[in-house]
Amino acid sequence: MNHNDFLDAYLNDRRKIVEEALERYLPDKDSVPQELHSAMHYSVFAGGKRIRPILCLAAIEACNGDMAPAMPVACALELIHTYSLIHDDLPAMDNDDFRRGKPTSHKAFGEAVAILAGDALLTEAFVLLSRAEKVRLAAERRLAVIQEIAHAAGIAGMVGGQALDIRAEIIAPDFEGLTDIHRRKTGALVVAAVRSGAILAGASDNRIQALSVYGSHIGIAFQIADDILNVEGDSELMGKKTGSDAALNKVTYPSLLGLDTAKAKLKEHIEAAAAAIAAFDSRALPLRVIARYIMERKS
Repeated sequence: MNHNDFLDAYLNDRRKIVEEALERYLPDKDSVPQELHSAMHYSVFAGGKRIRPILCLAAIEACNGDMAPAMPVACALELIHTYSLIHDDLPAMDNDDFRRGKPTSHKAFGEAVAILAGDALLTEAFVLLSRAEKVRLAAERRLAVIQEIAHAAGIAGMVGGQALDIRAEIIAPDFEGLTDIHRRKTGALVVAAVRSGAILAGASDNRIQALSVYGSHIGIAFQIADDILNVEGDSELMGKKTGSDAALNKVTYPSLLGLDTAKAKLKEHIEAAAAAIAAFDSRALPLRVIARYIMERKS
């Protein structure tokens, strides 16, 4: 089996596992208040790649840990990611009409319900992380993971990154400023995913640090790849229109560096990610091929 076949099989298998767990953990979509629960389900099951929970599970495997107790953590990462997408799409933020080929949450349910659905998903993530009967782990490890994820989701991570991104519409950032935005907005939760997996597996500090470096590089790589796809991607494959960054005069890696240099930077980050986990054995193969997938993906 070549690496592409392995990756396809691996991603499909892990995506199915994550989605089955999400179905178990989320309240039923017909629960009261019904419109709120419907909106939560609408966005969670809108066809995401589940990269963050899959990275968490892959990090556990790379550290020879047990995947089963980690499922609530993996699912919590996806709930937080989904909340961020709902809020990013709002008229006050990016004002997007489509996400993954479907109307965005505020287009389907109205702005008020979309805001509440995002709030609910973020809060439910921490309900899931903190319930001892769901996360069958020592309290110290569970608390360390909660701290990792909370830090990545908050001011130092996604929320801070979004605030900097809004400011960038007024004062255009330089390369370092753009990278800081995306280390927070995109990269922080990716780093938290692999670090959480390592913590759950009881990995050594050296391994946790190696995975942190890996996560930091693929987090930036993911954003560079997104920016490149916005320039030359297939809007049908992506489920949203391309060219929107240029239309909005948004500062991106291609607009700042040029398309060829952006592609070279993407390759540098993928190579650095692979180098960070070079000392890991064959159990880290999924992490290695996921890094290459980020560089080669079409959607």
